[in-house]
Amino acid sequence: MQTRQHELLAAVPGTTRFIHSFHYGPSDAEGKVYIQSSLHADELPGMLVLWHLKRRLAELEAAGRLRRPIVLVPMANPLGLEQVLMDVPQGRFDNDSRENFNRFFVDVSRQVGDRVEAQLTDDVDNNLRLIRSTLVRVMASQVPTTPLQSLRLVLQTLACDAEVVLDLHCDFEAVQHLYLSPEAWNRVEPLARYLGARACFMAEEAGGRSFDECFTLFWSQLRARFPGRLAQPGFAVTLELRGVADVSHELAGQDCQGLINYLTHAGAIQGAAPPLPALLDQPTPLAGVEPLISPVGGVIVFCARVGDQLEAGQVVAEIIDPVTDHVMTVTCTRGGLLYVRSLRRMATAGMTIAHVAGVEAYRQGYLLSP
Repeated sequence: MQTRQHELLAAVPGTTRFIHSFHYGPSDAEGKVYIQSSLHADELPGMLVLWHLKRRLAELEAAGRLRRPIVLVPMANPLGLEQVLMDVPQGRFDNDSRENFNRFFVDVSRQVGDRVEAQLTDDVDNNLRLIRSTLVRVMASQVPTTPLQSLRLVLQTLACDAEVVLDLHCDFEAVQHLYLSPEAWNRVEPLARYLGARACFMAEEAGGRSFDECFTLFWSQLRARFPGRLAQPGFAVTLELRGVADVSHELAGQDCQGLINYLTHAGAIQGAAPPLPALLDQPTPLAGVEPLISPVGGVIVFCARVGDQLEAGQVVAEIIDPVTDHVMTVTCTRGGLLYVRSLRRMATAGMTIAHVAGVEAYRQGYLLSP
């Protein structure tokens, strides 16, 4: 195992921050795996999972069982970890730019395409290697002007030449769920099975240029530009490891084992993978997710729990005004899985308090949370 430090651009003199990456397995092999956690710095379940995974990978490497390069970044956002306001972590948005840390990763598909166009041949595997090596050089040539841009470029550069990219997050109160592009489903399904995911959301483009999507869209754009010239590229997935309070050795060990099983199944770890568990739920379109909005302010009293299957029109919560005694019910207009609900128990008018996973797409445009 090798540990590398990646210095971030400092906002002021006298300050230094680093991203630490941990590199396992044969560095010269193809099929690199990249896994990071806590890009939203207050989302900590993945950080503990990767702490467990570091130890397991070290043992496997010592036993000579690693067949592909595996890179871990357990603390992907040192900038956000420092943002604590009045004892409340502020890890989702950058305080200076007010941007979501997981948005606006750079698009270099045109630059890379222009550089490789004249060098492509009929060898689809060699073309893929050429594009990956060119992508690494193009990413390394980017010059950040803010610490936030610096952080995004470090992470994107570390992941850009990987075949498997896993971005570990969590939600408020939630069941385990994944976000991916539809074309990656055949390769992601074993991961969903080993992790016991309750929901898998598919979208060609959700908007916002999130970390996983910058990877997915890069390859989509290159394949559209050079049809039939590329071998199957890699894929990127966002894993939502339940809720923010689900930080325990029991759950982290379970998720770590799920990742080990998947990496064994995928050939990154030598050995026989356990039989695939049952798929708990079929994938559904991200455009089928219904955000449940509270039309008024008041105390939130939930009437349904995460993991419940809801019928159309079912009451999910009551919003109680303790001054007027008015009780407003919030219902879902479509049936589906209640996969996440808010941690807050005081609603403000217009606040999203929960999300329900429906099976039919009905939304369009920007599909992510702020």
